[in-house]
Amino acid sequence: MPLLDPTTWQSRPLAGDEYTVTEPATGESLGTVTLAAAEDVASTARTARAAQTEWATAPHFVRAAVLRRAGDLFAAHADELRDWIVRESGSIPGKADFELHVAAQECYEAAALASRPTGQILPSEAPRLSYTRRVPVGVVGVIAPFNAPLILSIRSVAPALALGNGVVLKPDPRTAVCGGLALGAVFAEAGLPDGLLQVLPGGPEAGRAVVTDPLIPVISFTGSTAAGRAVGEAAGRHLKRAHLELGGNSALVVLEDADIEAVISTAAWGSFFHQGQICMTTGRHLVHASLYEEYVERLAAKADSLTVGDPHREQVHLGPIIDDAQLAKIHGLVESSTAGGAKLAAGGTHDRLFYRPTVLAGVDDTTPAYAEEVFGPVAPVRSFGTLDEAAALASAGPYGLALGIVTRDTARGLDLAERVPTGIAHINDQTVNDEAVAPFGGTAASGTGARFGGEANLDAFTDLRWTTVRGDVAGYPF
Repeated sequence: MPLLDPTTWQSRPLAGDEYTVTEPATGESLGTVTLAAAEDVASTARTARAAQTEWATAPHFVRAAVLRRAGDLFAAHADELRDWIVRESGSIPGKADFELHVAAQECYEAAALASRPTGQILPSEAPRLSYTRRVPVGVVGVIAPFNAPLILSIRSVAPALALGNGVVLKPDPRTAVCGGLALGAVFAEAGLPDGLLQVLPGGPEAGRAVVTDPLIPVISFTGSTAAGRAVGEAAGRHLKRAHLELGGNSALVVLEDADIEAVISTAAWGSFFHQGQICMTTGRHLVHASLYEEYVERLAAKADSLTVGDPHREQVHLGPIIDDAQLAKIHGLVESSTAGGAKLAAGGTHDRLFYRPTVLAGVDDTTPAYAEEVFGPVAPVRSFGTLDEAAALASAGPYGLALGIVTRDTARGLDLAERVPTGIAHINDQTVNDEAVAPFGGTAASGTGARFGGEANLDAFTDLRWTTVRGDVAGYPF
């Protein structure tokens, strides 16, 4: 029996418009959902808060068991969920399998959070027991994007639930099923009590309501830097914690001693994986001048060799861009870059939403596709002469999410990484990496720092309470 039935996948009526879930590769309808309006956020937040009160008092092993079962269910329903991720988000099957693997691991790691020590015994000047204890925040609002819809929802939903919270999840309507309704179905089958997880597909109106609702004290947002600024500002006005995982324009630095034969596969993956629609995508290739010409030639050849098409019906390397608006942005940046003097070494064309992997040479600070986050399969390549220049170029710009450095001298690579402000650094690898056990987050315009993984999740989804206990009532001078 399928996990997701379009006739029953929304358990409660919502007040927004009907929305057609579309397959980007074909334009076909995959079903319809009803979107949430602002009034739905208020009612579901009340429901989640009421359910959370009892959930927070449940023994840790009860919460852990639900999370473990959810992890198992992502594997048990992998075939069905893979098809949804492929068809709804335009992922190739391998990327969908990676999302399913990470989703299960996020649940297993979250299950372990439920039994983490929750506080410390503190010394005190008074004759009393003094201690700290972590308590659930209540209801967590999760706003997730379209590009890695399952991962970018579950990595907030799972730890928030494990730590005793309720969750209101607003997935992007373009991936309402694999980024939202699928999670609701998995957790329902796993035995999560009714009301704790509320899934509200919706647009900006619903997102604003999640951020401002008084019963949702913590916001976990993943999306563009522009939208993240608005979320952070609104959360600040309402005195809420906002955990923001935003955009990037990550650099891959190729030093002169790099094995160029090996690096091209790494470089292509960093820029072209999931059509470049990943926040960690390699958006800037910084290559030592001695390797630059060969690097451009080889990367362009690799781009030309990759197949682009319908990932549900063909074996391809790249699937479709998510929609026409995103394609127009990508192509506009490429065209303005070549008009400004950049050389088109490969790609730069598209058939409907299928955009060819693109390599741009001769770029500089003024090249739009180099200076801005493209969020598409575009690899701008720039040369440098010295390590100081490489550090300066990698550090330039507003973002600070991920960094890759390729060199045969790993100590030298680590030294260079120390000179670049970034939330994530990889030596001898490209910039797109994710593991459930690792902290994840960026600096500056890329977000408010590492939040996902282990202790970071404890900080994100609990409050630290100080408690003291005396045997007798304390006396005071008046």
